[in-house]
Amino acid sequence: MKKSLYLLLAFALLPLLSMAQTKVNASEVLDKINRGEAVSYRDAEIIGDLNMTRLENMKLKKKGSNEYISTVVAPVSFVNCTFRGDVLAYENSGSGSFNLLGNSSDEVYNTDFEKEVRFENCEFKKKSALKYSHFNGTASFAGSRFAEEALFKYSKFSGSINFSKVRFNNYANFKYVTFPVAVNFNQATFGSEADFKYAKFPEGVDFGNAAFNGMANFKYAEIADPINLKGASFKGGDDFKYTKINNRSVTLSYLLEKSR
Repeated sequence: MKKSLYLLLAFALLPLLSMAQTKVNASEVLDKINRGEAVSYRDAEIIGDLNMTRLENMKLKKKGSNEYISTVVAPVSFVNCTFRGDVLAYENSGSGSFNLLGNSSDEVYNTDFEKEVRFENCEFKKKSALKYSHFNGTASFAGSRFAEEALFKYSKFSGSINFSKVRFNNYANFKYVTFPVAVNFNQATFGSEADFKYAKFPEGVDFGNAAFNGMANFKYAEIADPINLKGASFKGGDDFKYTKINNRSVTLSYLLEKSR
């Protein structure tokens, strides 16, 4: 009888065990990146800051500058992972001082990605900064959740880009980003400001069923067809001043009508 109860208990616990995430130190991930190995984790909890801004291949961007570039040379894949610390591909020394010519003396550290980057169904508990990063392969953040600011300002993309079903609980910063291919924000949720000011979508964008619960800022944005806003909701105000689609100034009302 007891044996049968133990077996039943074991089977009942199996789903919970399968859902458990394996703890991985961020230093282990960085060691793989520095060795040029492909990074692939599923159902993992990353402990500590994943700071990719000072890799072993870090170089000065150009002579006389104070900007350093690190490069992740192999594919990176995280599926159903939780990041307990910061995830950094951009960092500024933050002294705020300037020289006699008026140039900032802050040291800036950026990270580029040569291959595919996947952060799918992941949870970013703390800071995430990918400002100025170059994504030379495909990039997918589908289904992920950002607790703090998602900083993609000035990032450059080359391949397909997927932000579908992403939940941005804080400021989503895509200011000055040019999306060279059609980008997918279908069913994304913006809990705070969605900042696409000066962003460019030359091959179109899918915001179908997206929820803009904070300010939707598309001021000076340039968009080309196809654009999908079917089912999208705007509950926190919007700024489409100087927004253009196919080189024509438009309003949000026009875009919503166009997507019906």
